[in-house]
Amino acid sequence: MRELILGTAGHVDHGKTSLVKALTGINTDRLKEEQARGITIELGFAFLDLPCGHRLGIVDVPGHERFVKNMVAGAAGIDLVAFVVAADEGIMPQTLEHFEICRLLGVKRGLVVITKKDMVEPDWLDLVQEELHDFLADSFLAN
Repeated sequence: MRELILGTAGHVDHGKTSLVKALTGINTDRLKEEQARGITIELGFAFLDLPCGHRLGIVDVPGHERFVKNMVAGAAGIDLVAFVVAADEGIMPQTLEHFEICRLLGVKRGLVVITKKDMVEPDWLDLVQEELHDFLADSFLAN
């Protein structure tokens, strides 16, 4: 069985931990402080067995700027990134910071996940998608 490591990246409160929980059933926010504040502070870990026989190890990283060192530690050595952007806010400061960290660490593969689509009108979602398309053009996350 081949194991791949997926890391999350994105601004605080854009839904990285909720995405991991939806995919795996595992809540990666284990600390009482994380649960009380509703933010990830320490790295969280989960796994997902894929139908093809591969296992996807998932590293859920903090999005808050105060915990960027933990994000860097989690992103080092990942095979691909789930670049998470909330539809209600679009690209934010830690979105940019996490993208640049992934680029500097040499991440070459990934996918873009737009969360919170149910919270916005279709026209707003179109604007966010266009903003992401323009921002990610010519990057490892293009197309």
